[in-house]
Amino acid sequence: MNKEKIHVYLMPGMAASPKIFENIKLPEDQFEIHLLEWVLPLENELLSDYASRMCKYINHDKVVLLGVSFGGVLVQEMCQFINVKKLIIVSSVKTKQELPKRMLIAKATKAYKLIPTQLAGNIDVFAKYAFGSNVTKRLELYKKYLSVNNPKYLDWAIENMVCWNQETYNPDIVHIHGDNDPVFPIKNISNCITIKGGTHIMIINKYKWFNENLPKIILDH
Repeated sequence: MNKEKIHVYLMPGMAASPKIFENIKLPEDQFEIHLLEWVLPLENELLSDYASRMCKYINHDKVVLLGVSFGGVLVQEMCQFINVKKLIIVSSVKTKQELPKRMLIAKATKAYKLIPTQLAGNIDVFAKYAFGSNVTKRLELYKKYLSVNNPKYLDWAIENMVCWNQETYNPDIVHIHGDNDPVFPIKNISNCITIKGGTHIMIINKYKWFNENLPKIILDH
């Protein structure tokens, strides 16, 4: 009997394109991958309203939702509107308590409003903010993967990441995190599958681990 495939929807991180998933391959007889991408937010749109709007791109029932970084925050919000088979976040946070101190300070002082997102066209500046200060030598890589440079989107995304207020998390969530993540340091993260040597962009450079382990993680009830 032909077993129905499991539909896996992948959401990239802040300003990133679905190209970050280009090396993610799951057995095609069991899984079908669907790539989500950022749409521009409406004026002053709440994250929950944006998440509800994103759900219209989910065309199947009981899907697996996987989000990276800010995309991991978004998929948690989307789960309030749809039933999922499995919720997976990568290089992300489950609650505001897991945010790094610099983001909490930025929230308290509203310093996030000073980030020059108008310079987003200048990918070098934005890549340093999004991926940490040691990216210069890998800039070409980021130019390939950062696709959204609309200042309105960036202002909205940074504010919603820094000011995310979630206190508790879904106990069934699967959190995969690198022990060398400079954006969301592992010391603030609880209850996760830890990838040794994994950085904030491990979905790109440790894709073999994901290809090997995701099927098992998804099928494990």
